[in-house]
Amino acid sequence: MPGKRSAEICPVAAGLHASDTVALNAVEFRGAVIDVGTNSVKLLVADVRDQAVTPFLETSEQTRLGAGFYDSHQLQPERIDHTARVVSRFATQARELGAVRVRVIATSAAREAKNGADLRTALDAASGVVTEVISGEQEADWGFAGVVSNPVFAGRPLMILDVGGGSTEVILGCSGPRAVRPDFRQSFPLGSVRYLERFRCGTAPTAADLASVRAALAEYLRREVRGALERAKAPLGVTQAVGIGGTTAILALIHHRCLQFEREFIEATEFSAPALTELVERLWSLPLDERRKLPGLPPERADVILFGAAIYEAILREFRLTTLAISLRGLRYAALLT
Repeated sequence: MPGKRSAEICPVAAGLHASDTVALNAVEFRGAVIDVGTNSVKLLVADVRDQAVTPFLETSEQTRLGAGFYDSHQLQPERIDHTARVVSRFATQARELGAVRVRVIATSAAREAKNGADLRTALDAASGVVTEVISGEQEADWGFAGVVSNPVFAGRPLMILDVGGGSTEVILGCSGPRAVRPDFRQSFPLGSVRYLERFRCGTAPTAADLASVRAALAEYLRREVRGALERAKAPLGVTQAVGIGGTTAILALIHHRCLQFEREFIEATEFSAPALTELVERLWSLPLDERRKLPGLPPERADVILFGAAIYEAILREFRLTTLAISLRGLRYAALLT
C-alpha cells in the first residue's frame, strides 16, 4: 500500500462517489484484482455496484520481481518464488474477505521476460486462476478509464502518467461522455527499477549522479516519447499531468510528512513543477539510510523512489507541464469492471 510498510493492510473507510464509473454494465459483487508489477504486488478488494467501485481493502508488498532482470531478461527463480508466495497470500486473503471473483494481472516484467512462462505457471498455481499478462496498451487504456472516472478531471485535456518499475505508460485524452479510449497511449520501457539497475548510484548518490540521470531521461523523452507523440499527431496542448500508481502517492506522503494512507488526502495533493523539482533534489541529496527514515516513504522503496520521482520531473520538464495531480484510480479499478 502506498505509504504503508510491506504487507500491512489498510481498509478504506469511506466509499467513493457514485461518479467513479468505469464500467459498461451494472453489477453487484465483491471482487479482487492482484496486480503483479516489476517492483511490487498490489491487491485491491472492492465492492462493485451500479457501475461504482467502493474499495474495501488495498495493500501491497514489494517483491522486486525485476531485480537483476534487465541484463539477461530472465526473471530470477527466487524473485518468482517470492512473488508467487505473496500472490497466494493475497488470493487467500481476498477470498476470506468474500471476493467471489479474483483476477491476477501481470505487466511489464512479465511481458518482457524470456522465461515468462515460468512466472505464469507459478502465479496460476499460487492464485488458482489464470494469470493475464496484459499489453502496455491495455494497461494504458485501463489507467485512462480509472482516472477519468473522477469528476474533478471532467472535460480537461490530460497527460496521464503511470510510472512503474519497468515501464511508463503515457496517455493523452480528455474525459467526457464518449471518452471510452484516450487519444494517444503507449507504453515505454522507462521505469524506476529499470533505471536503478542501469545507473547503480550506490547508497549515497551525488549531484553528478542526478545530473547523469536527468540527462539520460531528457534525451530519451525527446527521442522516443516526443517522437512517438509527433508521429501519432497527438494533441500536445496539455498543461495538466496526472500521475497514477504508487510513486506519486508516496511522493505526496513524503511531501506532507504523512504516515497514514488516506485516499482523499493523497488525491487532493497537486505538485507544481518547481515543488516537484525541489522534492526530487531533496531526495537525491540524502543517503539511503536517511531516506529510509523519511515519514511517508516505506523503507524498502527508499532506493527506487529516486528514479520514479526523477522520471515524473523529467516528463514535466520536457512537455512544459505546470502541475502534477495524483489519482489512485488506476488499472485495478477498470480491471474489476471489465
